[in-house]
Amino acid sequence: MLMKTMPADARPRERLLQRGPAALSDAELLAIILRTGIAGKGVMEMACELLAPTTVDSATGKPTGGFSGISGLLHTSADDLRRIKGLGPAKRAELVAVLELARRALAEQLSEREAFESPTAVKHYLQLHLAKKGYEVFAVMFLDAQNRMIALDEMFRGTLTHASVYPREVVTRALHHHAAAVVLAHNHPSGSVEPSRADENLTKTLTNALALVDVRVLDHVIVAPGNALSMAESGLL
Repeated sequence: MLMKTMPADARPRERLLQRGPAALSDAELLAIILRTGIAGKGVMEMACELLAPTTVDSATGKPTGGFSGISGLLHTSADDLRRIKGLGPAKRAELVAVLELARRALAEQLSEREAFESPTAVKHYLQLHLAKKGYEVFAVMFLDAQNRMIALDEMFRGTLTHASVYPREVVTRALHHHAAAVVLAHNHPSGSVEPSRADENLTKTLTNALALVDVRVLDHVIVAPGNALSMAESGLL
């Protein structure tokens, strides 16, 4: 059903104002952001298409379809969104802006209160920054003495399978930020968040190097689209 043919009290925007956002489905909330559809495709249909499961084209090996729900959508880039017919530059910009606002909201939370009051927020924040990159990135979240975030720095980039990480540079950056603790993080573009033996060895190396300047390693988080693993929570740290 087209939005304009719906009864006024059934339209997502009106329902949101009357009953609050919790009363709406993911597709309805997304339709409010998109506002309009295109010829032959209503805005609700477009919203459902964005949230549909991701598939892979057997001929090209490239992803097609939607983004497998809100979590997947929040990890997309403007270029990823091009595959949905009807998403022009304006709509793509609006969706990417929502993603950036989510990042900034989480950053504010983590800089204003102890990060590990909400370990889930830490993982979500790192996912929003790292999960969709097509190459491996190693980042460090620097924390003050109250475990509040000072900065998140992407320090090293690698190929799909390897990133060279230099402990001396991590120590230097920690001293630059006057950090008391850090959370290490990297992404696995392959989609798996299981730590490798190399991940475990790197964690030990950085923990020992940072201990020399009285900086604690609180966690090492591995992220992928839609998933994240805390090595501390898994007993690997």
